Amino acid sequence: MAKKKKKNFVLDTNVILHDFRCLDNFEENDIYLPIVVLEELDKFKKGNDQINYNAREFLRQLDVITDDSLFTNGTSLGSGMGNLFVATGIKDQERVSEMFPERIPDHRILSAVMEIAERDPKTKTILVTKDINLRMKARSIGLLAEDYINDKVADIFIFEKQHKVFANIDTATIDKLYSSAEGIDFDSLDLGNPVNPNECFVMKNGKKSVLARYNPFVNKIRRIEKQTCYGILPRNAEQTFAFEVLLDPEIKLVALTGKAGTGKTLLALASALKQSGEYNQILLARPIVALSNRELGFLPGDEKQKIMPYMQPLFDNLGVIKSHIAYGGAEYRNIEQLQTDKRLEIEALAYIRGRSLSEMICIIDEAQNLTPHEIKTIITRAGEGTKMIFAGDLQQIDSPYLDAQSNGLAYMIDKMTGQDIFAHVNLLKGERSKLSEIASTLL
Repeated sequence: MAKKKKKNFVLDTNVILHDFRCLDNFEENDIYLPIVVLEELDKFKKGNDQINYNAREFLRQLDVITDDSLFTNGTSLGSGMGNLFVATGIKDQERVSEMFPERIPDHRILSAVMEIAERDPKTKTILVTKDINLRMKARSIGLLAEDYINDKVADIFIFEKQHKVFANIDTATIDKLYSSAEGIDFDSLDLGNPVNPNECFVMKNGKKSVLARYNPFVNKIRRIEKQTCYGILPRNAEQTFAFEVLLDPEIKLVALTGKAGTGKTLLALASALKQSGEYNQILLARPIVALSNRELGFLPGDEKQKIMPYMQPLFDNLGVIKSHIAYGGAEYRNIEQLQTDKRLEIEALAYIRGRSLSEMICIIDEAQNLTPHEIKTIITRAGEGTKMIFAGDLQQIDSPYLDAQSNGLAYMIDKMTGQDIFAHVNLLKGERSKLSEIASTLL
């Protein structure tokens, strides 16, 4: 087999801020860091957000693996890997300056790519950036550019598919699922399509049908019964599936995907409240990605007051649940007590950094705005007795450097599918209102 030709990859700052371990993912190819990238990383060192952490970790890693030769001859990244160079002394390239006169970091990076390509014409030189606009600029002046695809999901169409429906199932099988709480041995059925652990589906024959789930812990297919949580009654099969996996204590990790109005966060919170007696705390959090630290500074109040408008949707879901239960009743009083005892907390995701997440239900809303590394960091904090729920809409990604394939929620689902302790439910039908459903579909 012919050996692949070595390539030169020039990294943009956003690749490092997305994945501080990115140097490990370019095989035997050489990697170039324009000096302007190090300058930009220096600006991101301070702060509590994930990108600040990534900047610090990358610079620490760089300090460990390199010496003075990094700026002259480059340094080896190890066996089976290429060399790392810092590109210094780069002059503004005439072609770049003509097309893009403003001397900003992006244009200095383009000059670096062009100079490296001219120095080493026999080797393909490629700019790697998560900035779509910068890729377009690079291509407009004849440079090669691509996205950082190491953690991209290959099949994003799974998030557009409805749950499986198995037709022409023997009526005796359907009757047995209704009559027996034990269910049916999974190995005794040939459904004709593979079924993942904890996958929920419909089995039918003519007008007779049953909602079912493959339970890997007992290797059986069991009927799913409709359950109510704190006044919230599932309105369709998908919401019934969601409650099924959310309420199973053996499933430690749940992903809920779906467009706005499908009930992802509401279902997760209602199920958590129903299980509040089994856990020490319920934590509901979401990332604040729409604002930079500079923009937060323009809002009145201290930092927590500044972010409250962005946490309001989580409080709104709690308000919906309260409106569905009797005022002053046992469930209503339980919610009030949980909040008083700080056993029900609603926080910005940045504030839970470093916490040990033990004996709790942790709900992460808007998880499509997290990177794969952020998702991993959160999950690996989970201690014994913790259940983690991630909810998100892959059509509403606010981070400029993430898309439907590269966000952490899609990545987690892709990697965790098939594990006994994981379940994913895709909610397609909007239940907020007819207007919301039409807008989510058409606009």
